[in-house]
Amino acid sequence: MWCTTTHDPFLHDFWQSWHVLKLAGARLLEERDTNLVRSVLDSAPVAACMVAARVEEAGVHPLRLGGELWGHGHRLTGMCFSGANLIPLRGGPDAMRAFADRALRRRRVCSSLVGPSEQVLELWREVESQWGPAREIRSEQPLMALSEPAKVTPDPLVRQVRPDELERYLPAAIAMFTEEVGVDPAPGGGFSSYRARVADLIAAGRAFARFEDGEVVFKAEIGALSSTVGQIQGVWVHPDRRSTGLGTAGTAAVADRLVRGLGRTASLYVNDFNDAARTAYGKVGFRTVGVFSTVLL
Repeated sequence: MWCTTTHDPFLHDFWQSWHVLKLAGARLLEERDTNLVRSVLDSAPVAACMVAARVEEAGVHPLRLGGELWGHGHRLTGMCFSGANLIPLRGGPDAMRAFADRALRRRRVCSSLVGPSEQVLELWREVESQWGPAREIRSEQPLMALSEPAKVTPDPLVRQVRPDELERYLPAAIAMFTEEVGVDPAPGGGFSSYRARVADLIAAGRAFARFEDGEVVFKAEIGALSSTVGQIQGVWVHPDRRSTGLGTAGTAAVADRLVRGLGRTASLYVNDFNDAARTAYGKVGFRTVGVFSTVLL
């Protein structure tokens, strides 16, 4: 009978080296990691809202999740979501290096890196030589949150968009996307998927607008909705109606829907150079709780 013991110096060194290598690399997280994943997400509910919403709905398995969760370290000292966006949620330089190595060993599928600034910028440094140059780097985007009723009166005319209003809502959504991302989603095959995404948000009751004479003059959406946080996105005011207070009161209406209607913390992130939006959100009562960065590819 063959037997081994931990006293064998060769085997001891082998297993120790194997353990170090395992911890050094990024691994695909599985259902058995669910409790650890949820612990990571719960530790930063506002920053992790986009990923938490997916995990709560679909679990950890990639086929249901619509992407992969990668872990680093025995107790998930690093974690990253890889899908249409690459979202590093936590971890130091070693974790970002491991995530970069895993990302670079496959065809790039993400259109951006987004998430906590420290992790995003570190990860970008690791992949830039192969994925760069970036179309745009937004290195400082205040992450803001509101857990109490808005400090301004919500616009009573801002309401949920009905499914039969999709075609009237879509031009405003396209205008917002073009202004924000710098790319028109309408040309080519991308329009169909964008239209479907907008239709899904409307069907879920997460698209809001103020209509005047059948035209959208304010819009916003709840892009991600976890059990504790809702992330507001796509805030837009018609160019002819800007600087009139519509953006402030409209955002307050959507935030009010989250805070008082759904019992969630309302969150959003904004470009640091968008002084008008930052002022409006401050008036509503949002406070800065972190910093995001976005790298557009």
